[in-house]
Amino acid sequence: MEIQLQELIEQIKKDGVDAAEAKAADILAAAKAEAERIVADAKAQADRMIADAKNENAKTVKSGEDAIRQAGRNLLISFRESVTRELKAIVSDNVNAVYSSDAFAKLIVNAVESWMGKPESDDVSVILNSADLAKLEEAVLAELKAKMLGGVTLKANDNFDGGFRIAVNNGAVYYDYSAEAVTDMLSNYLSPRVIALLKEAE
Repeated sequence: MEIQLQELIEQIKKDGVDAAEAKAADILAAAKAEAERIVADAKAQADRMIADAKNENAKTVKSGEDAIRQAGRNLLISFRESVTRELKAIVSDNVNAVYSSDAFAKLIVNAVESWMGKPESDDVSVILNSADLAKLEEAVLAELKAKMLGGVTLKANDNFDGGFRIAVNNGAVYYDYSAEAVTDMLSNYLSPRVIALLKEAE
């Protein structure tokens, strides 16, 4: 009887240990599965965060590059506009210097002489502002007469500051040699060439 009791105790112990070991194995397996799930979720979240960070970084880099390119374009445009303004100021100063020099009367006579040879130039008028007309009238008329170009009329018009205009066919057609028109014409002619030179210097 004592032997059977001992066997029963041993069996109970064995069954308890086996059950405990099975339960422990289940708990361990569940814990391991949960740990693996947590690690997988964390890795997936980390991958998403890295991907988001890369995308955000790429956007930031592109935005920065675009901003630098735009700033470069704006700087170039501003520089070209500045060069164009400076060029126009230089041209204007030179045109005004010629138009206020002793050569101005000669310039008018040469322009008239070239127009007098054209068939459409039956009637030629030179239009100056009042100040220039008062200053140049005698010299211009004397030079025109000396060159056998006595039929030219000098007229005053204060709608422009300096330079002159030539009107033909009773004023039907005007050729503008005013300081502003000549400055614009020369600036428009020179600007692309100056920009091209600046590009070559880069």
